[in-house]
Amino acid sequence: MSAEPAGTPADRQPDPAGAPAAPQPDPAALIRTRGYAVLLVIVAVLGVPISAGAFGFLALVSELQSLTYDDLPKALGFAGTPSWWPVPLVGVAGLLTGLAIRCLPGDGGHKPAEGLVSTGAPSAAQLPGIALAAIASLSLGAVLGPEAPLIALGGGTAVYAVRLIKPDIDPGASAVVGAAGSFAAVSALLGSPLLGAFLLMEASGLAGLMLGVALVPGLLAAGIGALIFTGLGSWTGLGTYSLALHDVPPADSPTAAEFGWAVVLGLGAALVGAGIQRLALFLQPRVERRRVVATVVMGLAVGVLALLYAEITGNSASQVLYSGEHALDPLLADSVRYSAATLVVLIVCKCLAYCASLSAFRGGPIFPAMFAGAAGGLALSHLPGLNPTSGFAMGIGAMCVAMLKLPMTSVLLATLLLGSQGLTVMPLVIVSVVVSYVVTLRITPPPAAFATKPPAP
Repeated sequence: MSAEPAGTPADRQPDPAGAPAAPQPDPAALIRTRGYAVLLVIVAVLGVPISAGAFGFLALVSELQSLTYDDLPKALGFAGTPSWWPVPLVGVAGLLTGLAIRCLPGDGGHKPAEGLVSTGAPSAAQLPGIALAAIASLSLGAVLGPEAPLIALGGGTAVYAVRLIKPDIDPGASAVVGAAGSFAAVSALLGSPLLGAFLLMEASGLAGLMLGVALVPGLLAAGIGALIFTGLGSWTGLGTYSLALHDVPPADSPTAAEFGWAVVLGLGAALVGAGIQRLALFLQPRVERRRVVATVVMGLAVGVLALLYAEITGNSASQVLYSGEHALDPLLADSVRYSAATLVVLIVCKCLAYCASLSAFRGGPIFPAMFAGAAGGLALSHLPGLNPTSGFAMGIGAMCVAMLKLPMTSVLLATLLLGSQGLTVMPLVIVSVVVSYVVTLRITPPPAAFATKPPAP
């Protein structure tokens, strides 16, 4: 390595045109400033109401799911939930979501077909539309998770609140506050504040020395948020709505055969994930041209897929509906009662419903990807040489990275979820994630190929 030319400061590099670039801020100096300490106090204070609001949002979605899928059919005189019930239920979800997206500012928030990307905190005017589109989608059966709306709502609320107090706040500080609000909102959703921090860190592309400056307020907000979630869950008796498994079968030490299965799972997940995303991105501009009608059609398609699964397998249609977050625990605990054929039907119906939901509804892509990958790993565990717990974990990691393109987060999602067994299967998960990640990047067209045209008037 050659020495630095004389006269060129270490923090100053010339640009291609020869002009010196602006000096990079010193992270250590920023952290020592009084303004940074004040920022931490603001973040800590805002973390309490934002995390409480996120808890309320998740509680509302959970109660509406139970009300519309279980209680309403009984109130109408049915002995249980009919297998056809999801068809009108998700159709209504499409109508409400389509109206929220078309009539309210903000386009309903993040478009899940485009992946989990950071677009900054939404404005205050956009928050109602984001909240209503997400509640309509998540409560009535769309195959999406709550993480993307929570990230947007937490960040937008934090920025709005701090601007009420200090209208002239620096844009950089405002961005840090928005990120911290997002941290607080998803702090306990994934089962660990640290996992939420990794997710937002990778999704936002934070790197380098400035990572610590932006990450510390977020970690503080996430820790406070996790405490609020735990306290409210205990006080209300509603639980924490955190991702968790309670009955994880033991996994043996990795074998050569399982490393081979890790490659197979990684390759398969990359192909399936690419197919889901391409079809969703193909459908998305067509849905946008006829927003309300097309969203209803996508909702009806999700309902029909749930109906088909229930009729073919005799299992509950709810396994195809919703994000799959709370279905992961029983799926692993009762894996012995699922035949390979049943799991294949579940994977096909869930993935197609996931694709339709990505193209039209509003929510996050993480939990359906986890569920589809877990079901795929369990299906392959019916073949020789693969332990169900290992297959479950590898499938989660491989499918998550195929849909999110966040390798560190995908490894942590698959391993921290399994508790002590996660350490045992971690080498296998890493192999499956790496294979899926590399193959996904090789077969995914550049973003320009997916550029969507504006809807026709």
